Amino acid sequence: MVLAIPASLVTSAIAQSDFQPSPNAGKYAPRLTEVMNTAQVQHLKLWYAGKAKNWDLAAYELRQLTNSLAEAAIFYPAIPVSNVTTMTDPLLSVADAIAAKDDRKFAVSMRVLTNGCNTCHTSMDRGFIVIGVPAGEHSPVNQIFAPPANSRKP
Repeated sequence: MVLAIPASLVTSAIAQSDFQPSPNAGKYAPRLTEVMNTAQVQHLKLWYAGKAKNWDLAAYELRQLTNSLAEAAIFYPAIPVSNVTTMTDPLLSVADAIAAKDDRKFAVSMRVLTNGCNTCHTSMDRGFIVIGVPAGEHSPVNQIFAPPANSRKP
C-alpha cells in the first residue's frame, strides 16, 4: 500500500481564523469541520478494524483517512505544509502494521498518528480539540472532551 500526501497539495500558512476554501475547489467545498469530522470517524473505524484484526477493513479506512487529510490540504491550502507532510510517516507506519497484520505495531502506530493529529490541532490554535484512541470495546467516541491539562486554570 502506498500512501503519499504531496507537499504540493498545500501552500503557506495563514491564521486559522482566515481559513477560506481554495478558489480552485470547484462549486462546492466542504467546510473544514466537515472534512475533519469525517476524518475523526475514519480514525475511529480504523482503530476498531485494527483491534478486531480485520486488516482489509483497516486498510480501507486508512485509505479513506488519508484521502480526507489530502482533501483538507486541497480545499484549504492555508494549512501549513508541515502539518500535512508530518502525517506521512505515521500513516505509513499504520499501513506497515496493517500489511504485516501486527496488532501490537498497529496499536503503537495508531497512537503516534493520533498524537500527530493533536499536534496539528495545537499548532493551529485548536489544541482544545483532542483526539484519542477509543476507550472501551465499542465506544463510539474517540474525542476527549475534558480540557487539555495545560489549559486548565488553577
